[in-house]
Amino acid sequence: MPIQKTLQKIIVEIKEGTHPSDLAELVDELNDQQRKELFELLSDEEAALIIQEMEDFDQVSLIRLLTRHRASSILKEMAVDDATDLLGELSEEEVKELLSLIEEEAEEIKGLLRYREDTAGGIMTTEFIALPEDIPVEEAITRLREMAPDAEIIYYVYVINAQTKLTGVISLRDLIAAEDGTLLEEIMLRNVISVPADMDQEEVARLVSRYDLLAVPVVDEEQRLLGIITVDDIIDVIEEEATEDIYRLTGTGEVESVDILEASVFGIVRKRLPWLIISLLGGLLSGSVIGSFETILQSIVILAVFIPVIMDMGGNVGTQSSTLFVRGLATGEIEEKDTWRYFMREVKIGVAMGVINGFFIAIAAALWQGIPVLGVVVGIAMFTTISLAALIGTLIPIIFNHFGIDPAITSGPFVTTIKDVTGLLIYFYIATLFMRYLI
Repeated sequence: MPIQKTLQKIIVEIKEGTHPSDLAELVDELNDQQRKELFELLSDEEAALIIQEMEDFDQVSLIRLLTRHRASSILKEMAVDDATDLLGELSEEEVKELLSLIEEEAEEIKGLLRYREDTAGGIMTTEFIALPEDIPVEEAITRLREMAPDAEIIYYVYVINAQTKLTGVISLRDLIAAEDGTLLEEIMLRNVISVPADMDQEEVARLVSRYDLLAVPVVDEEQRLLGIITVDDIIDVIEEEATEDIYRLTGTGEVESVDILEASVFGIVRKRLPWLIISLLGGLLSGSVIGSFETILQSIVILAVFIPVIMDMGGNVGTQSSTLFVRGLATGEIEEKDTWRYFMREVKIGVAMGVINGFFIAIAAALWQGIPVLGVVVGIAMFTTISLAALIGTLIPIIFNHFGIDPAITSGPFVTTIKDVTGLLIYFYIATLFMRYLI
């Protein structure tokens, strides 16, 4: 098959030194046959650089297009952590077959595959620089030159003792600036920020963000250095966790390593349907509330005009409160000890917003319909609904979080449904109290 113009363009871009991330975008425009043809023309190193920048589902799709020998050759050229992540998306049979074709890297990859993918061990790389604490600076620099080509990052040099326990860290700048003859243990920073291999990746991301690190070492129970997590992997974690929280807030389930355009209709329906069922049941319950006050609506039809605005405002405030709380937990801004202080602050905010919105809707209703008492009813209902929405929108996630349940799953449809029902009950109950003044 002749090479098409798109393939020619990519080949030219590669030769001109275009960044692999930009090349990955060009590859994304190709169909499977074109991708296969392109990667047969590339060297193993060129192919590895591009694949590392592709999305997980695109990597898997591409690897399956290639022969096993070609795929294994590319995996050898990839960073160990990236190759491990890719293999983690394949079936057991595929992994075994590919590992059998990879020689010295196989044991490293097998070691990384033992860790859960959402932990520090699962996202770390073993391509780092660690030197003994009892060698002089000039020897360390010599070793650094030898080891640098195989390391993912050289800005930090980790210092270990004879038992490979992490004892310190030296920045590249401090190493170069030190005088010859100085031992590493004399200039290293001993208070090293490290993480255990089983720490959740989201906690690792918070720690790196808090201390502005370019990399963080991963250690075992004995403080032996296992690997490092670099800032580029942390950025991927932040994006992944943020996307997951957004999906959960909207009730569409957890994010999977699947192209959303290629995902099966049944799979997407299965993720969304439970939350829509909750909303459906909430809608039926809201309808039953309206039905139980049918007599009042028949007597005072104008009350129906303000039902949507009261339900919408309550739902919006409830969703705002729950979203802000979930985000605060996710970013570490709200700690366990600050939960109830935040709750009281949110209640005060809800009351303030309730007063302001209640006042304006009361004036608008009274002037629009020429019924001052109607303005009072709608204003009080709006104030109470918004105040209660802020309370519920924060309280429900707090309760779930207390019992160890991800509060993100309680937001969106769940909080909104509760607010619809309570908002209607509040509105009609207040209307009942003022009914004789409205007729």
